[in-house]
Amino acid sequence: AAIDACESSNGGCSAKAECRRTTPGNRACVCNAGYTGDGIVCIEINPCLVNNGGCDRNAECTQTGPNQAVCNCLKGYSGDGKTCTYISLCSQNNGGCSEFAICNDTELTERTCTCKPNYIGDGFKCRGNIFQELLRNSNTSRFYFHLEALSIRDISSPGPFTLFVPHTDVLNSDPRVKDWTAKGVMAQVLRYHMVGCANLLYKDLTAITNITSLHGDLIHISYSQNSLVLNNRAEIILSDDVGTNGVIHVINQILVP
Repeated sequence: AAIDACESSNGGCSAKAECRRTTPGNRACVCNAGYTGDGIVCIEINPCLVNNGGCDRNAECTQTGPNQAVCNCLKGYSGDGKTCTYISLCSQNNGGCSEFAICNDTELTERTCTCKPNYIGDGFKCRGNIFQELLRNSNTSRFYFHLEALSIRDISSPGPFTLFVPHTDVLNSDPRVKDWTAKGVMAQVLRYHMVGCANLLYKDLTAITNITSLHGDLIHISYSQNSLVLNNRAEIILSDDVGTNGVIHVINQILVP
């Protein structure tokens, strides 16, 4: 009988090869699918070595077996690995920046937030002028609506200004507001809560005893037991809301000239 050259030890072929009988006593070694070599030596084909394994250039090719691989998009990209697209941080929710800020994608998974012109802040919180700030805060929005109703626009100019704003609840509940509005003196009352040419923070106010309001009358300031009181009646309950053209303090009573 003819000698089967493949009978023992796979005919001397690689364990990763097929031994094929050719002529009697001879054989050929053929590497299995996914392997390359002369049949005696067969090496796994790594598809990642050629053209990144068919993955996107912004993907990582990882060999999983003989001539088998998976593609995974790199950090900062999304897709199936064959196609990967850049994820813009700024494209979603302005990148977490303030609505009044400009978001710039700087590099992968990084971005900067910069307040727009005429706004100040760190980019995550940006503030406009105090007229705008009054409206944005529910504690002070009622004061804003009173100013708007009477077309008082002093505080939208460059300033600086210091405002003592009665809390929205106070303006809503004080019965005198209706009387003042009816008598046409509400504008004078409102202007008595504004100080021009001064950007006075809480710490500045602790060192002052009198300041002149836009209405013309003085506001008396006293500081004791860690609280600032105006005209011996109204206490500052929230302070130092800074805008581009001044600062807002919230008080718990209406000041009357």
